[in-house]
Amino acid sequence: MIVPGEVRVGLGFDVHPFSDDPDRPLVLGGVVFNGERGLAGHSDADVVAHAVTDALLGAAGLGDIGQHFPDTDPAQRGADSLGLLAAAARLADEEGWRLVNADCTVVLDAPRLAPHRAAMQEALGAAGGSDVTVKASRTEGMGALGRGEGVACWAVALVRRS
Repeated sequence: MIVPGEVRVGLGFDVHPFSDDPDRPLVLGGVVFNGERGLAGHSDADVVAHAVTDALLGAAGLGDIGQHFPDTDPAQRGADSLGLLAAAARLADEEGWRLVNADCTVVLDAPRLAPHRAAMQEALGAAGGSDVTVKASRTEGMGALGRGEGVACWAVALVRRS
């Protein structure tokens, strides 16, 4: 039986354009996609980890990723987004919330996520402290994401009182 107020849900979203820097790696869900064009951003621009972090923070009532790890902070330049997720999980835990699970959908036409899905789920789960599932959805060429201009991710997180 679920007691009201004992569980909460949060929604996260992030999007980043592809970078013009040919040396910038693509990092999704904490996994480097070798040979792929990276995303532009202040941190490592990992849209998957960012969306999961925002979902977790929202579920715990702790605001959003920009509030805790602003892109105006020089200390966050090049930050490992799995580290930000782990820090958000610690913040939630300090407030009495524990991640039950998170689920996310990454929106992009290329590259394919399937070969990396297990590694992404493992990395995100280790950082967040619970199961994280990763799915991909294609745009079938529609819109900015379909034109290959960037990558987006939606995530939902469920937390419970610890």
